[in-house]
Amino acid sequence: MYKTTLEFALEEDKKDKLSYLREQFHIPKDKQGNDWLYFTGNSLGLQPKQTQKYIQQELNDWANYGVEGHFEGKTPWLPYHEFLTENMAKIVGAKPLEVVVMNTLTTNLHLLMVSFYQPTKTKYKIVIESDAFPSDRYAVQSQLKFHGFDVEEGLIEWKPRDGEELLNIEDLENIVSEQGDEIALLLIGGVNYYTGQYLDLKRIAQIGHAKNCFVGIDLAHGAGNISPELHSSGVDFAAWCTYKYLNSGPGSLGGLFVHEKHADNKELPRFSGWWNHNKETRFNMRQPFDVMAGAEGWQLSNPPILSMAAIKASLDMFNVVGMEALREKSEKLTGYFEFLINEINSDDIKIITPSNPKERGCQLSIQVKNADKSLHKKLTDNNIITDWREPDVIRCAPVPMYNSFEDVYKMVSILKGLL
Repeated sequence: MYKTTLEFALEEDKKDKLSYLREQFHIPKDKQGNDWLYFTGNSLGLQPKQTQKYIQQELNDWANYGVEGHFEGKTPWLPYHEFLTENMAKIVGAKPLEVVVMNTLTTNLHLLMVSFYQPTKTKYKIVIESDAFPSDRYAVQSQLKFHGFDVEEGLIEWKPRDGEELLNIEDLENIVSEQGDEIALLLIGGVNYYTGQYLDLKRIAQIGHAKNCFVGIDLAHGAGNISPELHSSGVDFAAWCTYKYLNSGPGSLGGLFVHEKHADNKELPRFSGWWNHNKETRFNMRQPFDVMAGAEGWQLSNPPILSMAAIKASLDMFNVVGMEALREKSEKLTGYFEFLINEINSDDIKIITPSNPKERGCQLSIQVKNADKSLHKKLTDNNIITDWREPDVIRCAPVPMYNSFEDVYKMVSILKGLL
């Protein structure tokens, strides 16, 4: 049972087997040298201390080898993305064949829709959540326009029921059952950015496939946060960024998943570049295009090594700890956070994220009645870094890699005083 005392929080930190990880991150500090209470790993993860060493190694190899760094050094650049694949596949529950690190999130979604959005005159509609992240909405709208369809007719929104904030899977089932003959693609956020709701990916895949629709997942708020088990879910594709829970730095590269069932289908339409050409003949410049199998077959260009070095630094940490241990701590830490928020016992606030730990990651979205961004500013003035989302939600993510029970206790104590 949780308790509302600081002593309880300190005791939980002592028992926490992952508490040592906090020392492996740079924790931002205020002007007096005090640690910020950082709860925005859902927006930008903190920097691992070893990241600088990983990037510096590549800078040194560039200085020492020049172009020969593609073949020389500890981590040659030519196959560098392959050094990330296995660890990334573990995090998202996929086979190495199904995963590649490349580009950024929305770019990857567009490249995937080249293959998996194959509209006809009668089957062309796309389903998204009504409160999908804006870039997802913009991406599918532009795909509809590109293919000559009316956006208002072509975009179907899966909405919460009246008076509710969360999505009900039965409503998606009804949408696809009734309109599935006109739907070409479901593109759903696996963890909703606003509410933090973690959706049932396997059931979404089954619902879409029952009507011969392709199913894609945006895992921007899922990768490194929950265990999506992408391979067993059966979804056709997924994409995610790495700068949130995967702590790879601002604007760093994203990840891409294509299910094994599509691995050898060379007839899928796709854009091409020399990096998805057969690596055995890639440098024989006059060979006809020969697409690689698996997720690597969606690459276009040789990768930016400095960004990948930062990703490698983070993935090596994840590989040591494992998602199972991180999820175990995450459920305890977020459960404690939820307990303390509910103990405030105020009609002015409520948590709109699901209370079932299996239906959420570490993010809690706190709705504040009659509030505006001034409350968020007051939190910031108290060295609490959270995330404000209009019209009235504060998003907070106690990340198991670097947040502590003491962090959570202090944050809620200050919030209670401000309320």
